[in-house]
Amino acid sequence: MMGEVQSGTAAESSHEGRVSAQFGPQAAAYVASAVHARGPDLDALATILQRERPHRLLDLGCGGGHVSFTAAPFVGEVVAYDLSEAMLEAVRVEAARRGVSNIATRQGVAEALPFPDAAFDAVASRYSAHHWRNLKVGLAEARRVLKAGGRAVFMDVVAPQWPVADTFLQAIELLRDPSHGRNFSRGEWDAHLAQAGFVVEAATAHRLRLEFASWVARIRTPELHAAAIRSLQQGASAEVARHFEIEPDGTFTLDTLTLVARAV
Repeated sequence: MMGEVQSGTAAESSHEGRVSAQFGPQAAAYVASAVHARGPDLDALATILQRERPHRLLDLGCGGGHVSFTAAPFVGEVVAYDLSEAMLEAVRVEAARRGVSNIATRQGVAEALPFPDAAFDAVASRYSAHHWRNLKVGLAEARRVLKAGGRAVFMDVVAPQWPVADTFLQAIELLRDPSHGRNFSRGEWDAHLAQAGFVVEAATAHRLRLEFASWVARIRTPELHAAAIRSLQQGASAEVARHFEIEPDGTFTLDTLTLVARAV
């Protein structure tokens, strides 16, 4: 897989091109998003980094840069890495606004990291893996560029173990954002991390409430798709509605997972 997305129609028709085209125009919205800017997972990451003080950290799929900004006070250098050049530019602008000088940016895909082996002391990735083309390859690349014994922290929405709720989640995610790949279950994460050469040291589950109007506005979901999501919510079984805590206005709650893993 190529390290950078090609320009033009051919690139936009690829999965990577679709992701970049979907998120690039909304870069500023993701920098400002309250949902992305705070959370117990970022607090946990800050605690780990404050304790370990790694020299160099890779923010894999940095999006609006919230992992990078969380890490910057405790790390010698942060490399904010993303598919979207517009996202990276938004991170650069925000870093300059905050006076943060130890964040560098680099563009590319998760499955072909343009870094040598063992180039980083730590890796973190938040709300990115569900957009990757291949989770197994992306995790293997994360392990390759991480020094032996280094820590990786992966934070993402996690799929329910039971198929009906899993299907519902993937359906509404795809309707909201056509570049969505897949939210993985805890079992899938464990298996893929072990195969890549990680040992999971800690796993923490959280619940994330998403206000419907801002959730669809942030990615500019077409009204037709937003209406389809509401139709799925209104037609959901009682068990699914309870699991996602679906509210009258469409606001709902997801499961998220923070995994701390050591490279072996």
